Amino acid sequence: MSCCLLDFGRVQELRQVREFLFPKHNSAGPEEEKTQAGTAEEEEQQQSAPWLQDCVLSLSPCSDLLVIAREHKAAFLSAKWRTGESGQEEMTLAVTWSGTLSAEEGAHDVFRSSTGRPDWTCIVVGFSSGYVRFYTESGVLLLAQLLHEDPVLRLKCRTYEIPRHPGVTEQHEELSILYPAALVTIDGFSLFQSLRACRNQVARAAAAGSDVIQPPPLAYKKWGLQDMDTIADHSSIGITTLSVFDQMKNASILGGFHASVKGSPPAMSQYITVGGGPYTGFFYAIEGSSQPLLSHVALAVASKLTSALFSAASGWLGWKSKNEEESVQKQKPKVEPATALPVRFGLPDSRRHGESICLSPCNTMAGVTDDFGRVTLLDVARGIAIRMWKGYRDAQLGWVQVSEARGERDLATSPSMPRRHAQFLVIYAPRRGILEVWGTQHGPRVGAFTVGKHCRLLYAGHRLMGVNSVTSQGWQIHTQQVCLFDPVNGALRAVTIPFHLALRLLLVHYCLFFIFKHLCQCLICFSCMFVLDPEAVDESLLQFCSSQLKLLQLYTDVQLLHTPDTSPTEPEHVCNTDIILIEEDLARVGPVLQRYTEMNTRPCVSFAQDSSEPLPVRTFLSQLEWVNGELRVIKQPDTDWTQLGSFLFWGCLSGQSPLQRVCETLQESGISPQQLLSLLLSVWLNKEKDILKCPDAVSHLHTLLSTLSSMKGAVDESWDGQCVSPWWQQVRTACVQSESSAAALLAALVAHRVAKNAITRLAESKFQEWECVSLELEQWMVCIKQLEDVLALQTLLCLPSPQGPTGGSVTRCSVKTLLESGRGGVADCVSKLLFRQGVSPDLLRDILQRRGENEPTQQPAQPELLECVCQRFPNSLSPDVLFAHCSWENVVQWNKDPEVKSLNNLLLSFRVSAMMWQTFIVKRFSAAAFLMEKVSSIKFRSDVGMGDAAVRSFLGSCVQLLQALMEADSAVEEVSAPDVCVEEVWGGAEGPVSIVELALDQRSVHYPLVQHHCVLASLLHATMTFCLRLKPLSLFDSKGKNAFFRDLSSIQLLPSGDTDPSLVAVRQEVSHSATLNMWPSVCMELSSLLQVNTDILRRHLVCELYNQGLDLRAEEVMMEVQDKDVLGSQLLVLIGQRLAFSLLHSQSQTKPNMELLARLPPTLCTWLKAMDPSELRCPSVPLSQSSRLINKVIEMLPENHAQYSLALHLLEAVDSFHEEP
Repeated sequence: MSCCLLDFGRVQELRQVREFLFPKHNSAGPEEEKTQAGTAEEEEQQQSAPWLQDCVLSLSPCSDLLVIAREHKAAFLSAKWRTGESGQEEMTLAVTWSGTLSAEEGAHDVFRSSTGRPDWTCIVVGFSSGYVRFYTESGVLLLAQLLHEDPVLRLKCRTYEIPRHPGVTEQHEELSILYPAALVTIDGFSLFQSLRACRNQVARAAAAGSDVIQPPPLAYKKWGLQDMDTIADHSSIGITTLSVFDQMKNASILGGFHASVKGSPPAMSQYITVGGGPYTGFFYAIEGSSQPLLSHVALAVASKLTSALFSAASGWLGWKSKNEEESVQKQKPKVEPATALPVRFGLPDSRRHGESICLSPCNTMAGVTDDFGRVTLLDVARGIAIRMWKGYRDAQLGWVQVSEARGERDLATSPSMPRRHAQFLVIYAPRRGILEVWGTQHGPRVGAFTVGKHCRLLYAGHRLMGVNSVTSQGWQIHTQQVCLFDPVNGALRAVTIPFHLALRLLLVHYCLFFIFKHLCQCLICFSCMFVLDPEAVDESLLQFCSSQLKLLQLYTDVQLLHTPDTSPTEPEHVCNTDIILIEEDLARVGPVLQRYTEMNTRPCVSFAQDSSEPLPVRTFLSQLEWVNGELRVIKQPDTDWTQLGSFLFWGCLSGQSPLQRVCETLQESGISPQQLLSLLLSVWLNKEKDILKCPDAVSHLHTLLSTLSSMKGAVDESWDGQCVSPWWQQVRTACVQSESSAAALLAALVAHRVAKNAITRLAESKFQEWECVSLELEQWMVCIKQLEDVLALQTLLCLPSPQGPTGGSVTRCSVKTLLESGRGGVADCVSKLLFRQGVSPDLLRDILQRRGENEPTQQPAQPELLECVCQRFPNSLSPDVLFAHCSWENVVQWNKDPEVKSLNNLLLSFRVSAMMWQTFIVKRFSAAAFLMEKVSSIKFRSDVGMGDAAVRSFLGSCVQLLQALMEADSAVEEVSAPDVCVEEVWGGAEGPVSIVELALDQRSVHYPLVQHHCVLASLLHATMTFCLRLKPLSLFDSKGKNAFFRDLSSIQLLPSGDTDPSLVAVRQEVSHSATLNMWPSVCMELSSLLQVNTDILRRHLVCELYNQGLDLRAEEVMMEVQDKDVLGSQLLVLIGQRLAFSLLHSQSQTKPNMELLARLPPTLCTWLKAMDPSELRCPSVPLSQSSRLINKVIEMLPENHAQYSLALHLLEAVDSFHEEP
């Protein structure tokens, strides 16, 4: 028996329902209607159109009421029984009521809940206005409630289920209402009482007209769902209680180390939402954290009854008039605020958006659909995704729970044992028109049906409401769990699944090995017993069973050899000479290997799935096959042989299994030596950490390689030692491709000794008096040298980053990757490491200078490791090459993150500097220049991508870069081009062109153009450093502006010697304002390039220095001034300001000072009073400095100068003032 779809009902008047819900389809005239209904094919096409996808459908749990709604219209279809054409009773659903539910916005969801026995059905409707209204089967409004002022998204109900086990928490009935940011849960008992009271009131009013009785208020809880961007659907799991371990784990995560744990875990209500940000959210509301809210429901009786009885009885029932009812309805009811409920955790997926969630009947799993066309199976208790199906866009989900049928024998032997249940997930893919049934959690597909593309999968997800533990005893009611509604023919089909399909899944998992083995044995015995009729047995089946039986026997034999209780065997024979020679070889790289072992055997996180568990039989059989009587390992692109190799050889490598017996077993199995070698190398190279912890692993590998090499078919018998052996080339290929540097080197050393012994024996048998010289040994020497170099390099790359885990993952390399990375591969790896380690250029220069001077230490540190690597790669890591790569790596990392302060420490060469400028720097440099030209208050974050401090550092680095370019260009003709070469063993490197080779191919720069850019960079840097109000590009004419930001190797039209006088005046004004702020030497250098008179700048600098009170520095600059007369006149004013401050504006004015002022000449006194000492930045200067300054001025001024006499009077006044006590 298999899955099947059974028709249990049919919907009538489906066309009338469509015309009622979609009036536009029924707007044609009478003649057009006759034409449209002319053929049955056109009618079927109309019915098959996807109109049902725009409606909301709900089917009652007993399948006796179907509701189809759209916007504010709805149609109720009730079940009726009739005799079909075959004479059998069949159920049909016919329209019993249709109309408008509310004048507000349309319904978002329709829901059913049956109360008590299945005697009547209540329809719950959620509206976009936030109202939730309850109707009877005849469309009578029972009650309405505004719980939240947002559109209702989903309505879901949870009803009573009999607990399967004694420890399972009994779940209460509940109606949950989802809003965009809130969730309202109504207690099922309160809702049941209110619905029953409202229905009884309607019945009394219709029959006898009794007084209106106010129903009991609804008890509900309102949660404000936080920390989710959008919510599309939800599921209420019910009350859950955490285990003690989960309670302690949550307390530790939320409260930290000092968190306190309560004695008993609290009971919590769990809710799961799907949507976006995160894709799935898990909410937990602790019981008692929020008190239930009591709501006075809006009772509406007979609001939809239009019979004459109610029209006549409305007067004597005491109801309000129509106007009064309208005034009451206009009063907006009070909406209670929501209690904040943050999300506990979720499944984050920024691009995925959940669409719906469907909870399993036992509340342990849930199916989620998303906009990527995936169906995800969630484990509700653990909060993880355990399975995912793809290719199900717009999927609709449902669950089927099947109970095990119990016979009379089971009831007699164990009547109290609970029945077993199985759950199956039903997925309807409308775009493919297929309905599938899947076994959970990891079961296969047990059923698939081809259906229409416009069907609807109806899944209630609940049973009857109002049932409790007492009323459910001995009461059974048939309810459809999942059914498919086909709008083409109106058929309702139920999904029927037998229970034994779940048992088949268990048998596959638990009994695969024994059943399969005994099945093969039985089939072989069967064929032997009936050998008289050979045609009765399929030859291919017999061969298959025989091959599988041999594989199972091999699995059993190997597993027995690896068991700890294996009988002791004699110690294996090991060639001590080879081991001693291997140890001597390892002594060359002993310190580096020890450091590598320490850094790669540190404690790390491990998972249970990665532990050394026995190889499953299914995996063993899937990786081996018999082909023409030979056992072969299946080769697939994505096959990992490590697990199979560990099963066969790890016991031997770790010393737990007898090597000779295992090798004999494998040789007898028929596996070729080449594939056994591949499996051995796979486990050796992929379990490096375990191998480095095992001291005897090298000797065990030597024994295994020697044994495998001696097998028949391993080494070609025609091999003479003067050619490359495919057997040993296989070992070298595996070693050079592996990123496990230490394991690869150990394997190469062992294989080299084994190969050398074989070559020696071969040479002794042929040439007894000749020394053995073999091409094979030369290949091994090159391979071992390369692996030693890679081990040293990998040890250096494994150094931990100073930033910790955020510094990035460790770069892994192999011989193959270095050969494929070109001649600059080694320098590129080392430069990246030096950048992560933050090695300064000075330290790097010292390391490169002293390499080869010191012997390697026992425990090499970072500098010693770098020295060791540089010694092994003298050409690839020459100072020029390494500095060039480090410079390039710094600027590459800076381009990724401009805030990184890496450009200040660049040691740049000529050609690399030009490449840096053109590739990374000129774009940001031009952006900064244009932005500073536009605005004075600059924020660089949006346009340049850097902050103010980073831009300041960047512009200073640009000045250094351009100056380095000019210096290198001046001396480039005196230096010959370096040779780009690598070590001899790395001569076969092929790959991308290195940075050094690219730099040497660059054209020479145009020195005047570089100088032109350097002037602009200096101005920009000064503007940012001293916050000058300056527009740098305005200091250049049109020719100068057009030459900026061009290729530095191009010839541009630069400004000539004749510059516009107005532009020179502007430059001079800017230079005056920036002379003191800027660096004097830089300002003087720029003034010559900007065609500004440097003598004017020096005079201005002297005056500013005296103004600041820096007389000694001013005297130094004064010696370079050419025009002494003008400088003397300027300094004479400054002396007058100092003397005026001392005599007239000083706070310590004394009577002797006033007497001295009275004795001065009238002209001098008037001149001093006209001076403004406020212009002095440092007015309090000792008189001795002023006296020294006036003597300097007298020496500068000639005797016939107009102000020479004034200078003499000032000297007398200063001396007199200085002589006063």
